[in-house]
Amino acid sequence: MAHHSRRDFIRHSLLGLAALPFGAGVLSHKALAQQLPPLDPSLPQAKALNYVTQASQASDQPAYSPGERCDNCMFYTKANQGCRLFPGYSVAPGGWCQSWTRA
Repeated sequence: MAHHSRRDFIRHSLLGLAALPFGAGVLSHKALAQQLPPLDPSLPQAKALNYVTQASQASDQPAYSPGERCDNCMFYTKANQGCRLFPGYSVAPGGWCQSWTRA
């Protein structure tokens, strides 16, 4: 039977605790990069914000200005094409909604 000292136990525990932030960083990066289902423009929240998959389709919206697209909005997440306004869904990079805000 191997003899393990309390000092060895504490040393290994501290090394394990020190490694936790690195492991959590890897796991959270992988979670952010997961595939998200595309946002359906007919969903109630998408309709409420006048979401369209092509920004040019929003030209009749008073809040729209040419050049505004999901991929240059502050709510867009490039890693998974997600949007903080539509959690759990990806949005079209060339899409638009009335909550567009310059990044």
